[in-house]
Amino acid sequence: MKYLFLLPLFAAFFLACGNETTSDYGDEKDMDYSETSEHDGIHFGEKIDAEGIMSYDEVIAMLHEKDSVPAKLMASVIDVCQKKGCWMNIESPDGTESEPLFVQFHDYSFFVPLELTGNIIIEGYAYRDVTSVADLQHYAEDAGESEDYIASITEPKEQLKFMANGVKILQ
Repeated sequence: MKYLFLLPLFAAFFLACGNETTSDYGDEKDMDYSETSEHDGIHFGEKIDAEGIMSYDEVIAMLHEKDSVPAKLMASVIDVCQKKGCWMNIESPDGTESEPLFVQFHDYSFFVPLELTGNIIIEGYAYRDVTSVADLQHYAEDAGESEDYIASITEPKEQLKFMANGVKILQ
């Protein structure tokens, strides 16, 4: 019951993350970003400053004690949805062994470039959630995984997730 508020978000995901392919920077009409200066990076969604950044490990530790936490953190992008840029996986930017976070974007109001790599700052909230087999298979398909790999997904998985209000690509 306590995750009932997430149902509209997941419904929106399946509508937003369709089968169409986009350009390297996604479908321009669907993207909300602005390049503010050469040194400020590129913003998607809400503009983010560097004030109040928590360490990646601090956020992960808090998720082992709480269901969700508001957070702003620096991370390194592992991979991005190759259909539309509507989700990404991130890890600690310092290269240490850390649990990844699965990131989605608030109300699907923005997407990120399909080829995004490197360090970013994200702001929103981190939370724990169980991802269904159907959703895991859908994400694997979006990531370009093989049919055999997708068919091997047979169990739901508890994941650490992040709902981002904004993403700042660091240059």
